[in-house]
Amino acid sequence: MRKEHHHKGWNEIKTNDSWAIFKIMGEFVNGFEKMSKIGPCVSIFGSARTKPDHKYYQLAESIAKKIVEAGYGVITGGGPGIMEAGNKGAHLGGGTSVGLNIDLPFEQHDNPYIDPDKSLDFDYFFVRKVMFVKYSQGFVVMPGGFGTLDEFFEALTLIQTHKIGKFPIILVGTDFWEGLMDWVKNTLLDTFANISDTDLDLVHLVDTEDEVIEILDNFYKHSGLSPNF
Repeated sequence: MRKEHHHKGWNEIKTNDSWAIFKIMGEFVNGFEKMSKIGPCVSIFGSARTKPDHKYYQLAESIAKKIVEAGYGVITGGGPGIMEAGNKGAHLGGGTSVGLNIDLPFEQHDNPYIDPDKSLDFDYFFVRKVMFVKYSQGFVVMPGGFGTLDEFFEALTLIQTHKIGKFPIILVGTDFWEGLMDWVKNTLLDTFANISDTDLDLVHLVDTEDEVIEILDNFYKHSGLSPNF
């Protein structure tokens, strides 16, 4: 009896998975159609929990403003905290402000600084991450939590394995990121040789908005702007 019940439940799961394919396809189609019309953008990642009076919120806002003044749009995850700061800076700078919002039971809600026609909602993290990677000309990674680390290492892995072309990955905040990058160098590279020394060249560690813009501009003086795949 228990075996029969288990088999029935497994078949129901497989059926639900089959129907979910259409929802996933719908998110990809909607995302590709909207994002392909927006133009070159830089993604800003960071914690949803960062408050407006925090130095990194204010720095993210300033970075975003300079990014749009340099001719790029700004993409964020669409929520509060650093994401809100990124959209706010782009909005105040008069540039393109895109929000890729994810449906979560906590933390996440749309911020008010996203352009009304450039707000996209996703149920699936992996679809949302494809949109970030495909349409971003660079990643600015502010201090954050697990989600920020996930986005950072995903982009880094795709570039390292040549699944996408190289574009700038910029970590902002030495006091936050230096310990992680020391571990990457001392443990991953020096102790275990799990990465190559040239992999460290894929990441920039900075503290100011001017450094961010300089890295982006220097890179794209020698490279064209285009979707990543």
